[in-house]
Amino acid sequence: MTTRTFICRCEDVTVKDCDAAIEAGFETIEEIKRFTGMGTGPCQGRECMVPLCTLLQERGVEGSDALAPFTARPPAAQISLGALADGARESTAIPTPTSSPEGEDS
Repeated sequence: MTTRTFICRCEDVTVKDCDAAIEAGFETIEEIKRFTGMGTGPCQGRECMVPLCTLLQERGVEGSDALAPFTARPPAAQISLGALADGARESTAIPTPTSSPEGEDS
């Protein structure tokens, strides 16, 4: 991989950025995610997980913690693809259930 190779296209995180994180002492996926911001875009890490794991293995990072996947966190409120494309938010309100689950009485 070259240093201009993107690991996370959503957040423009390159191999060079990940190498800087490793040199700073961050070696787990969660640490690198916090240091670089990777995995926080629309794909929530689905696109960058494998390339990052491959990079960590190539760099000789050992240990099960280094290759543990991070948790994808869905948005708090639903947003349409069109709103994402426009860079706008449709709603900032957190949706709440309108009825109780089946079998439960309120």
